[in-house]
Amino acid sequence: MATSQVETVTTGADKAKLAVALLLVLAGFVAYFMLAPQGVYAQWGALIVGVLAGVAVFLQSAAGKGLVDFGREAMRELRKVVWPTRKEATQTTMFVFAFALVMSLFLWLTDKTLEWVLYSLVLGWR
Repeated sequence: MATSQVETVTTGADKAKLAVALLLVLAGFVAYFMLAPQGVYAQWGALIVGVLAGVAVFLQSAAGKGLVDFGREAMRELRKVVWPTRKEATQTTMFVFAFALVMSLFLWLTDKTLEWVLYSLVLGWR
């Protein structure tokens, strides 16, 4: 199922929500460093509260709602994936290893042949 293109128009309210979200996250980081004398739990508590509050405000904006919709759509598409069986995955892996081995041998032989032709036959260095 193809999804239709959605054109978003950013309003002043959305810009304000994004600014508030950013300020809340920054406030959490500032509080983390300012609360160093109070201890680790106060620092991390302030950081987590600031980040969670910023995320909550962000999710209320159009960009946040779009991100949530994208996540839902991705999960829906992920459920449609047909995963290979263990046997198919093993066979494919063995094919890739065998191909890599054959190609490495071919390239090594090509390199050594060109080396022999150029250095021994053409230039006579050996």
